[in-house]
Amino acid sequence: MKQSGDYITEEKKKALEKELKELKGPKRKEILENLEYAKSLGDLSENAEYHQTREDQGKLEERIKRIEKILQDSQVVSGGGGEEIEIGSKVIVKKNGENEEKTYQIVGSEEADMSLGKISNRSPFGEALFGKKKGDSVTFKTPNGEVNYKIINVS
Repeated sequence: MKQSGDYITEEKKKALEKELKELKGPKRKEILENLEYAKSLGDLSENAEYHQTREDQGKLEERIKRIEKILQDSQVVSGGGGEEIEIGSKVIVKKNGENEEKTYQIVGSEEADMSLGKISNRSPFGEALFGKKKGDSVTFKTPNGEVNYKIINVS
């Protein structure tokens, strides 16, 4: 598995497909109905509702294109479970000089969410961890300087 590829989990793929279906169906229909209503209000040059609805329509279409591109370009992985860190791996690390252990999961950039402990394979931390094993140490640069972690476990 290449570190720099675009990856999503099966779970994320299903969520994106569900969102796409919603956007292409009910949401698109709702915007078209709002557009028709706004047109019925008269002069389009000074019609704030019409302009807002057109803006909403543009955002909706951009999101649809973005999801379609993600689904087309990304490789679906189940990943993790091996000894070597890859997409899908759960990693327990300890910062050098501290006792607290933290658990992270390596995910594709579309799923990254630090608050949930999901770090991107393309982030400095994700890049440093990729391909490493239990017992290894990693160092990477942050805006506040270099940070060192020891890998406690990989699953």
